[in-house]
Amino acid sequence: MEKGKIIFLNGVTSAGKTTIVEALQEQRDVFFYVVANDLFQEMVGEQYLQEDYWKYLSEVIIMMYHTAKLYSDMGKNVLIDGILVEREEIKPHYQQLKEIMKENPLDIVEVYCPLDICRQRNIDRGDRYESQSDEQAALMSKDIKYSLRVDTSVSSAEECAQQILKALF
Repeated sequence: MEKGKIIFLNGVTSAGKTTIVEALQEQRDVFFYVVANDLFQEMVGEQYLQEDYWKYLSEVIIMMYHTAKLYSDMGKNVLIDGILVEREEIKPHYQQLKEIMKENPLDIVEVYCPLDICRQRNIDRGDRYESQSDEQAALMSKDIKYSLRVDTSVSSAEECAQQILKALF
């Protein structure tokens, strides 16, 4: 059985990853299952996240990658909506992802948006704090080998989805 493609949309909060995921899922020619940091974080009880957020989030992120790998192994295409950060609890995060996916077709797409625009999007959303994107940018893994970069400040989510499909399929 041919393995499904895994497309990791990597970017800070409010860069536009989830909106691109929704646009990709609207496509009729390619179907994706989605795994996302937010969805997996909800699997951890709030008291544990309050006690040691990064410890439990790090554990669930690794489980998320194994879940994406399982879908791929079963021939299903997968979108990962997340961010590769280097915190002590999950180091070396990027290397762990590559090791887990070493036998699966993984493409990492940088979902870029200038931080000033992300800050305004955080304010507009109301469920993020203003500097959250800046803090994540400072923690983001370095030297990531991207297959593609999309910029949500100049392209709509639908246009970004089309760029991804054209480049990776």
